[in-house]
Formats: sequence, structure tokens, C-alpha cells
Amino acid sequence: MHDIFRDAPVGHCLRFLTCNRIAGFPEQYSHFKVPERFSKPLHGVTVSRESHGGYGGGGSGADEQRSGGPEAQANGDVENGTLQDSDSPVGQGGKKSDLDGGYTIVTWYSDTDPDNPQNWSPVKKGWISFVILLYTFTVYVGSSLYVASIPDILKAFDVAPVIGSLGLSLYVIGYGLGPMLFSPLSEIPAVGRNAPYIVSFFTFVILCIPTCLVDNMPGLLVLRFLLGFFGSPCLATGGASYGDFYGAREMPYVIALWGGGATLGPALGPLIGGFAVQSMSWRWSSWELLWLSGLSLGLMFVSLPETSSDTILLYRARRLRVLTSRTDIKAESEIRQAKLSALDIALQALIKPWQINALDPAVLFTTIYTALTYGIYYSFFESFPIVYGKLYGFNLGEVGLAFLAVLVGLVSAVTLYCSYFYFWAAKRLARAAAKSGSVPPEARIWPGLIATFLIPIGLFIFAWTARKHVHWIFSLLGVAINMVGVFTITQCMFIYLPFTYPRYSGSLFAANGLARSAFAAGAILYARPMFDQLGVSGGVSLLGGLTVLCVFGIYGIYFFGANLRKRSKFAVS
Repeated sequence: MHDIFRDAPVGHCLRFLTCNRIAGFPEQYSHFKVPERFSKPLHGVTVSRESHGGYGGGGSGADEQRSGGPEAQANGDVENGTLQDSDSPVGQGGKKSDLDGGYTIVTWYSDTDPDNPQNWSPVKKGWISFVILLYTFTVYVGSSLYVASIPDILKAFDVAPVIGSLGLSLYVIGYGLGPMLFSPLSEIPAVGRNAPYIVSFFTFVILCIPTCLVDNMPGLLVLRFLLGFFGSPCLATGGASYGDFYGAREMPYVIALWGGGATLGPALGPLIGGFAVQSMSWRWSSWELLWLSGLSLGLMFVSLPETSSDTILLYRARRLRVLTSRTDIKAESEIRQAKLSALDIALQALIKPWQINALDPAVLFTTIYTALTYGIYYSFFESFPIVYGKLYGFNLGEVGLAFLAVLVGLVSAVTLYCSYFYFWAAKRLARAAAKSGSVPPEARIWPGLIATFLIPIGLFIFAWTARKHVHWIFSLLGVAINMVGVFTITQCMFIYLPFTYPRYSGSLFAANGLARSAFAAGAILYARPMFDQLGVSGGVSLLGGLTVLCVFGIYGIYFFGANLRKRSKFAVS
């Protein structure tokens, strides 16, 4: 596991402090044998090592710490993350190419190159998966840990309930807006995955300290927004990180487990914070977030390596240029990066996804549907205290325990979803590919055709059984059934999106995340007045009715999505 330590941020720091004497890469040691393709100097070129950036000498550390890579497909359909020349076998150290003046392209040294994320051992992949999952869970649980503190915050600062709920709403808005910045950054090879992860989450942990100590409501609200904003990179590119080192066969299971953990986070917040706040004070939910995020950051600092193949090869090319004094050694990502402009990146991130949503009804529907289900999920944070606190007489900690119904639903959903992929999906997709020559994106949402009915069914059970003379277990059963549907639909939409417009998949995910977060933030604020006017039964029934309309929508994109995409002005252009 030495290479995990070497490639993690702690390794970068040690190389900088020791001038590459500790935790160095193979190319930085004297016993390294330069592959033959790179050992012969370029004719007529004399370049001193001091004229290059990269990992050599005392100035290497600053460049080295800027690690990252472009967005990889979250579905794992990327072979190695690099582009190979058509006549060059995978695993060669590089070859002369006609691309951009005949660069020598850096690829993997062999088919079993240990630096290739696809070649990492199962243990290494498993550990890195856990670290990313813990990071994601921490950010999500941070949203709802605050819920347990709201009653005491209302008394401490003498504010209205809607103001108290803003602390949750602003956090959710923050982690919806963040990916609009961080997702494009991760697509720049010299920035990539780890730099946004580490820098932003370090800021997140630091901001947790004043959040624990703040003594006024405006300051608390500002800090909650900033926490959501700086916690957001994992929500935008966590799936892409998994795609860097897992193949297409494993990705459905990996993303299902990651998505299940991410969805579970908000549900466990009231449980984790409820008993502590009840026994101590409202500040304890913030202290708990500080402890959990500090642990996550520590594990990331010592054991989260860069996963992007483009970035790994980019820095390998820099080290080889320093070692050989050749300027023609390049990584493909460097060549692509040279053609990128900040304006192009901004336009792709901020305008293209909304343009696609406006011109492709199928994509627009996925945005609306996932936003609606996400908003309904967050409305539970307003309805649960009413139903289980006031109606059934649960205390603050016991209301948190009611959210375990979400855990039951998610465990069931993940089990069913993974079973579908293991027993049926491969055969169904193979038949679809044989029939049409390729697998249409719509074939991947087949589980949603069943799951879409579970969302309104679960909501109606919750709404119509939340009565004092009916045992509380029946309403929680409705919540669990609803969550099976919500999880499955969300997974189907996330698999569907990158296949519709692969070039803009990262930006589409970021836009979808912003829409979901905006709707959820609104749901947090409108749910309480709605429940006060209509009652929980009426309000939840209204939301359930909206999801009934979405049943027609998902069947529409399943049968007609391909035709709609062909007619899209954006697709034609």
C-alpha cells in the first residue's frame, strides 16, 4: 500500500519538503531505467532540466500538488483514461505521433503498470472506495444533523420557524451551487480530482469550528451555506472517481452502494444528532459534524491518491521530460489541455446543460423528476416532527429513530437493484445491442418502469396511515416503500444521463444536482406552511399526486426518448 501513501496529499507534501528524497516516484530515483522510447534525445534539441516544470528539483512540489483530471464516465466505460494511437499497443511507453508536431506520447509502461488505476488491487480499490464514500456521507449527513438543533435554535435566537429552517435550506443550496464551479475544474487535467477534494474539504473542516461557536443567527446561516458549498465536490465527481478505477462490469454495483450511502446520510442526521442535542445543547450537532469531517479529512490526506489516468500520465510526462531533457514527451491530456480555454469550460458548465434541458424534453424530464423526488425526501424533515413528535409523542431522539425507515428502504433497494444487474441486466442489454447494433440509453431505465409506481404508493400509505389511531409502523412502511422507488429512479436517471450526451455528462450531472438541491431547499421552506394548511395527510397526498404524473413521463422517455433526442435542435447542431 506504499503507493497509496505516495500518491496521497501527504506524499506530495513529503516530496516537496525533502526534494523528492521521500515518497518519490520511480522516475525520481537513480536506479530507474528510462524506457527505450524516451531515452534517445530529440535531434537538435538541447534543454536543461532547470527550464522545465514538473517533479524535478526543489521547484517540483508546487506543480506536483496541482493534481487532477478530466471528467470520466461514471458508468465505467473508459478503458484506461488515455487515448492510444491506433497502431500502438496498449502498454508501450510512448511512440512518435503525427499529433501536434510529432510528440512522443506517454502511456502506461506495460499492461500491468501499477500506476494505472484499472490495475489497482481489489484491496486498494476497496479502501479508496470507502474513503470516498465516507467523505460523501459526511457532507450529506452534515445537512440534516442541523435538524435536531432547530427547536433549540429557535429559542436561543428568538427567530421564526422558517428562519430556523433556513440553516438546512442554505446548506442544501450551497452543495447544489458548488458543483457548477468544482465540476468544470475537475475536467482540467492539471487540476483534476484531488485538488478540489482536499482544498475544499479542508475549508469545510475549518468552517465547522466557527459554526460550533457562532452566537448570532445571520452568522450561523452564512456559515451553513459555506459549509454546503465547500462540501460539494464529492457530490459532483465522486461517481467519476469510481469510474477511474472500476470497469463497466463493476460500476453499477459500486455506484449503487455509493448512491445508497449518500442517500442514507441525510436520514441518519436527525438520529446522530437527536440524542446529543436533547442531552446537551444545539451546538452539539455542529461539534459532531466537526469530529466526523476531521476524521474523513485525515483519512483523505494520508490515503486518497489521484485516480484520474489523464492526470497521472500528465505528471509522468513531466517527470520524464525532466529526466531526459526532451521537450517532445507529452501526455495526451496535456495536448488537449493546451486547447482548452477558461471561456469554453465556463460555457460548457454553465450554459450547455441548461440548453440541452431546454431543447431535449427527455433530459428536462429527468431533471424535473429527480428534483421532485429529492424535494419530497427533504420534506420528511418537516413532516416527521409533526407526525412522530406531535401526533405519536416521540421525543427528539425517537424522531431520529423514525428515519431508520429510510435505511430499511435503501437496503432493500440496493439489494434489488444489484440483483437486477447480476441476474438480468447483462442479458437484456446484450439483446438490445444485438437488435439495434448498440444499447440505447432508454434500455438502461427499465427498472424505473416498475419503481416509478412505488413512489406514489409509499407516499399515499404514509399520508393515509399517519393517524393517532393507526400504529406508527404502517406510516414508516410507506416511507420505506417510497425510498425503494426514489433510490431506483435516481440510479436509472444517473445511468441514463451520461449516455444521452456523453460529451457533456459532467455538466449535465452538475446541472441536475443544482436543480435537485434548489427544489429540496424550497421544499424545506414550503413544507411546513403547506402541512399547517393542508395537514400532513393532505400535503403528502398532493406531493404523491405529482409523482403519479411522473409515471407517464418515465414511460414516455422509455418509448419515445430516442426519437425526441433525434429531433432535438441541440443534438442536430
